[in-house]
Amino acid sequence: MAEVAACSSDARETVSAPVPAIEGRVRAFLDFCRVEKGLAVNSISAYSLDLVAYATWAATSPDPASPQAVRAYLDSLYAKGMSGRSVARHLVTLRNFFGFLVREGGATADPTASIALPRQWRTVPKYLAPEEIDKLLAAPTLDKPVGIRDRAMLELLYASGPRVSELCSIQVRDIDLELGVVRVTGKGNKQRLIPTGKSAIAAIRHYLENGRGPILNGRPSRYLFVTGRGRPMTRQAFWRIIRDYGVKAGVSRPLTPHLLRHSFATHLLEGGAGLRGVQAMLGHADISTTQIYTHVLGSRLRQTVDEHHPRA
Repeated sequence: MAEVAACSSDARETVSAPVPAIEGRVRAFLDFCRVEKGLAVNSISAYSLDLVAYATWAATSPDPASPQAVRAYLDSLYAKGMSGRSVARHLVTLRNFFGFLVREGGATADPTASIALPRQWRTVPKYLAPEEIDKLLAAPTLDKPVGIRDRAMLELLYASGPRVSELCSIQVRDIDLELGVVRVTGKGNKQRLIPTGKSAIAAIRHYLENGRGPILNGRPSRYLFVTGRGRPMTRQAFWRIIRDYGVKAGVSRPLTPHLLRHSFATHLLEGGAGLRGVQAMLGHADISTTQIYTHVLGSRLRQTVDEHHPRA
């Protein structure tokens, strides 16, 4: 069975592609995403998995590059119980793939051009109340180096709102404790500076002085948050860590790193921050992505009208 490798400088994601005719084109597209667009390993892996799923289905189609075939493929995903959001992601993958083929001369037309994205309901993002945040941040004990590390990670996640992959890839040189800013590398290798609070700065300084050295035990590492093996913290490991601290803190809902990112954005807006500023700190390329948080603006607008309108 042929293989399509989603390559990167840090990792290799390999998946099976049963259609040899499409293998080279998929590989070229993934290389383009890695080298030209600078996409992260996780994005390339997602593209690879989506394209392998399409290639597997396309093996049964006489004309897999036709609009009719693409629509039939999307219908098959719905038939499997896939949500509109997930089907839309598959369509975006195919749109990027066929667009690349057209530009490179590997296809004469894009079969996805006439297919609209599935309509999706935008759900209001879940977030924690301030008192729940306080309990969660207090959950790690500071009598062990790993507890000091975990407290610093939670403090920084809530104070600056990075994605979990951005949080885990922060290097020591990316933190300026005097200025109170952290540099993160987001999607497409785009870097941004995010201010962080005094509490997070204090927690990171305590970690650098008392936690990181004992955890590394003499091993070298350029990463800020490390494990006992001297490696950077992984997304999967931190997901488990935050879930366990949520249970310890008595937070009723299942915790994820993204829930703290939602809480960061929500509490900023509730405190009066502008949507554009929140967009910059979250690293959203499009303001429409940040607008999912406007659910928190309703009560503040009501208060503004009540306080300042002469006939309120």
